[in-house]
Amino acid sequence: MDKLEKLSFQQVVKRLERFEFEHFQNYRAMYSSWLGGIVTDPALMVIPVDDHMVHRGDGVFEALKCVRGKIYLLEEHLNRLHTSAEMIQLERPLSQEDLKDAILQTIRASGVSDCVIRLYISRGPGDFSPRPDQSIGSQLYIVITDEKPKSPEKYEKGCLVLTSSIPVKKTFFANVKSCNYLPNVLMKKEAVDAGVDYTISIDEKGFIGEGGTENIGIISQENEFLVPGFDRILRGTTLVRIMDLARELVDQGELKGIRQTGLKPEDAYQAREMLIFGTTTGVLPAVLYDGRTIGTGKPGKFQRLFQKLLTEDMTGNASSLTPVYPV
Repeated sequence: MDKLEKLSFQQVVKRLERFEFEHFQNYRAMYSSWLGGIVTDPALMVIPVDDHMVHRGDGVFEALKCVRGKIYLLEEHLNRLHTSAEMIQLERPLSQEDLKDAILQTIRASGVSDCVIRLYISRGPGDFSPRPDQSIGSQLYIVITDEKPKSPEKYEKGCLVLTSSIPVKKTFFANVKSCNYLPNVLMKKEAVDAGVDYTISIDEKGFIGEGGTENIGIISQENEFLVPGFDRILRGTTLVRIMDLARELVDQGELKGIRQTGLKPEDAYQAREMLIFGTTTGVLPAVLYDGRTIGTGKPGKFQRLFQKLLTEDMTGNASSLTPVYPV
């Protein structure tokens, strides 16, 4: 190996300016409390290597959507962020109102109207030990990226899913949306390696948990909308919203009911429909689970009804939306 070059500050800046990667084109803006402002050059969207979020996964995060210049379910995401931070005794660097304002300013700096907003609260830089008290204080990072929509084929033909071999998280950690996401990463790798779209965790009692970044639900043969309890899985904002919106279908007689219960893979194998819920994916149909055909093997009517309800809520329900740009 050749002798490594010792770089000066100026050399580093020049090299950062030359960096160009394909994924950079999707990065629009970043606010960093560490830098004290907003940057729009992807090469400058960096955080300190000794931030405890980097070397310990000590931080919490949220991802939410901005559609046509309006943020969807902002309060719900911020409340969950606050709950996650409280659970790990992580001080928030900004108040709720100041955090909202920082989000709005960062989106405006990006110049886009449709995007994904990624929020990170870290324990902060300082020391490489696991001791939280060795950091200089919590930090906030807000990253604005383009949304990468799922292929229309996944909605039209459905997704393939498998039972995961990765151990399910314990109750406490399942309910913290932390930056320690190694089990989720391994689930995604597992799916990629197996040539399927998602893998689904199973708890010690054999009950269905969640996907790597998704919630799961089924429509039973009796037309009940059934989802796992939130004691061992993350309380997904999209799933919770769908459960609320779907009450309209109960009133109309389309659905028999909506219920949280223990679900085993066998329940999904025999279901009319199996559904996947996520912030960036909306409602996806699963048509093959562990090699078994779900329902007719094609997306069903409830996937279409749920996606329609979600889209209408996301684009036309003022109570669910926070405008970014002045009218």
